[in-house]
Amino acid sequence: MVSGAFPEIIGTGSSLPDGTVLDGEIVAWDEGRPLPFTRLQRRLNRQTVELTFWPETPVTFVAFDLLELEGRDIRGRTLFDRRETLDSCLRSLPATPVLRLSAPVQCASWEEAGRVIDESRQRGVEGLMLKRGDSSYQPGRPTGLWWKLKVQPYTMDAVLIAAEPGHGRRAGLLTDYTFGVWDDNALVPIAKAYSGLTDAEIAEVDRFARQHTLARHGPVCLLEPLRVFEIGFEAIQPSPRHKSGLAVRFPRILRIRSDKKPAEADTLQSMRALLKRAEALR
Repeated sequence: MVSGAFPEIIGTGSSLPDGTVLDGEIVAWDEGRPLPFTRLQRRLNRQTVELTFWPETPVTFVAFDLLELEGRDIRGRTLFDRRETLDSCLRSLPATPVLRLSAPVQCASWEEAGRVIDESRQRGVEGLMLKRGDSSYQPGRPTGLWWKLKVQPYTMDAVLIAAEPGHGRRAGLLTDYTFGVWDDNALVPIAKAYSGLTDAEIAEVDRFARQHTLARHGPVCLLEPLRVFEIGFEAIQPSPRHKSGLAVRFPRILRIRSDKKPAEADTLQSMRALLKRAEALR
């Protein structure tokens, strides 16, 4: 069973029984499809939400699974059984756009699953959850029962322009990096990333950063623009808060591009073109 299709509005009756616990996700939703996560972010971490936000960024709760019903823990039952009970439970509710049931997608082969994944961006989702129908619900990340299959990330080649110390066991190393792309002859910050490198690569980049620091602003080391990295990210959107006018979501380092010179890195123009292609898929 693959979860990831468009949810459907459900319900005809009264209310959820007391002691019901659902597994699901709140998403920004409009015109039959999810909206970019940045739309939802505007409603997060606020004590009050302005009334204008409601029509501008409507939200819905997409129910994936049923954990408890009438105070009874049913996580040990199979996914097929839980979903059947969940479907029956939600269909007893009044129809409402703020509560939806995720519709399963049946895939008979890996080729079909691959096709659905390839269509993920057009559907406004990040991929699929592949779940065994006979699986119980387990906390954490159970191995062999559920798999997260994500669409291939967007990528860019960017120049390392700044570094600062990490946290925890990485507090003594320069592990938090800022990357830039070219805007004419200047490098403009486009992303910050700190994951994706091995311990050996982190040590290598730390040595490089200390040897090629041009200036310091507090803990931040401004670096000579000599190293290129391939950066992966889940989404790109306009952002007036950033100097580049763009923001990327969940950036992470894919590899060090030792084969590329800084002048061969991406440009702000190429990133704007990527934004246009991404918006055309939404």
